[in-house]
Amino acid sequence: MNKKRQTLKHIIADWLSATLAWGLFYGYRKLVIEAEKFGYDVFVLDKKFYLGILLIPVFWIAIYALVGAYRNIYRKSRLKELGQTLYISVIGVLLIFFLLLLDDTVINYKTYYHTFFTLFALHFLLTATFRIILSTQTVRRIHRKEIGFPTIMVGSNINAINLLQQMDSEFSTEGNRFIGFVHVDGNNDHLLAQHLPNLGDIHNLREIITRNKVEEVIIALESSEHENIGKVINELEDLPVIVKIIPDMYDILSGSVKMNAIFGAPLIEISPEIMPVWQQSVKRLFDIVTSFVVLTVFSPLYIFTAVGVLLSSRGGLFYSHERIGLHGKPFRIYKFRSMVSNAEEAGPQLSSTADTRVTKFGRWMRKIRLDEIPQFFNVLVGDMSIVGPRPERQYFIDQIMQVAPHYRHLHKVRPGITSWGQVKFGYAENVTQMVERLKYDLIYIENMSLAVDFKIMIYTVMIILKRSGK
Repeated sequence: MNKKRQTLKHIIADWLSATLAWGLFYGYRKLVIEAEKFGYDVFVLDKKFYLGILLIPVFWIAIYALVGAYRNIYRKSRLKELGQTLYISVIGVLLIFFLLLLDDTVINYKTYYHTFFTLFALHFLLTATFRIILSTQTVRRIHRKEIGFPTIMVGSNINAINLLQQMDSEFSTEGNRFIGFVHVDGNNDHLLAQHLPNLGDIHNLREIITRNKVEEVIIALESSEHENIGKVINELEDLPVIVKIIPDMYDILSGSVKMNAIFGAPLIEISPEIMPVWQQSVKRLFDIVTSFVVLTVFSPLYIFTAVGVLLSSRGGLFYSHERIGLHGKPFRIYKFRSMVSNAEEAGPQLSSTADTRVTKFGRWMRKIRLDEIPQFFNVLVGDMSIVGPRPERQYFIDQIMQVAPHYRHLHKVRPGITSWGQVKFGYAENVTQMVERLKYDLIYIENMSLAVDFKIMIYTVMIILKRSGK
């Protein structure tokens, strides 16, 4: 599979359809709309035509990128893509109409309707046609097994064998290319070994997925092994893989099983996407713009802070160390130094309310979160977000995981400067408090949205203004 080349095909197709649609629409305006008004042929390829040909396709591609049209290019549903194209065409044409076409000289108000629906019809029909052609070609290649998604089965006995045989005998394949199976503890039968290679047990699941570049994991455990499902999902939570589970009758009756394909095996799909793609794009764009503004506009404040830090105690201006971020990847976090320079000479330690290592100026900075300002650089480069669970050091994560293995769920998203756990609970002084704060961050992740992010930011500002930060 060459995802970059396939993505480029879709971008070129959208660019071509937008260009053709605008060119045909321009001709319609000149030959029909303006000819009715002025009574003669006024077809001229002026500056507006060439400017539109250059900029309008860029506008459309930007919108499609914003809503995630170029992500998971091999996993497109033609019906869903048709619906998305219809929806985005309406939104985009409305924007173009009100920004560029509303001041056109017309005979009467009905001309506006003709203008809007002509542009919409041209753009939608051309875009949808090109997209359906490309998607159909991709689907056919998947059915012919020319394209496959590296997949492993978790489970090795009857359920796994039955599912494998069912998927192999389907009229049309879903594109799963099984590279092997992973067994659970104490299961030595491994009946699936006659059909697939044994890659190891669930303790090595993360390593197996990374090494084999696995895209899908299908959990097909026996009834006696169901207690391991939670353990497996915890291992997979912060990995960018699609997880599917064989449902039982309770799952079916409770509505957990969603039909994705007519001929596909019924499975519960756990998608790694938490927020709608367009909200993820807006969130990242907001992070970049806000961080740039904070780091530039408020630069005089940093001079004052720098002087205060350097006068408060001996040592450097900044403090940095390694923390764990998205998908468990380490990064260096930056802060204005709020403690004495040798604060952790005895090893990693959490701060407390009466911590003697914190300088007087540092305590004031912490009250208004001024020490966190350099982290906007982390946000700008993509290590963090403005809103998200606070990142921790591996030293403390190892201790938390012994008590709360579901902590790994936090690595599904970028860590943040502020979070609901930070607003509700504040800084944690020990591992027990970290676990207590964890529940707020987990609830945030399961309810992530732009609206929730803005609420958290508002409450953070209120805490800063009240100087009530812990």
